[in-house]
Amino acid sequence: MSDLRALYQEMILDHSKRPHNFRVIADAARADGYNPLCGDKVTIYLKMDGDRISDVSFQGSGCAISTASASILTDTLKGETRSEAETLFEDFRALVTGHEKGNGKSPLGKLTVFSGVSEFPARVKCATLAWHTLKSVLGGSHEVATTEGTDGEDLAAR
Repeated sequence: MSDLRALYQEMILDHSKRPHNFRVIADAARADGYNPLCGDKVTIYLKMDGDRISDVSFQGSGCAISTASASILTDTLKGETRSEAETLFEDFRALVTGHEKGNGKSPLGKLTVFSGVSEFPARVKCATLAWHTLKSVLGGSHEVATTEGTDGEDLAAR
């Protein structure tokens, strides 16, 4: 298990140091996100082709977990439908909060590298910031997405 954990840590660090899709997409829908707990900031850019995500990218600054999560989010969601993206959001949140459903409907693929985040409640908000911001842009919200009152507090209550 320690070899797997080391591999996961290496992947998170790699995506943090060399994030994928770290760019602005011209004429894309966008939403901003902010984690007031640690100061992480992210902007998600999203282009849809009908109901399918044709392109997604991000910019921002944050910790290794926040940046890696946004990077892997962009890799994972290209080509997915709105509904598939919403299911991935729920499955990812369940994974990082330790409430994994294991329903098999939404394979998390590379996102499983964040499975250990549930052991560190304060880091859950770092991992989910980009996802909450994605949910905002999918919903057409113009408010800044925040992690305040989400995810990590669910863990603290356990």
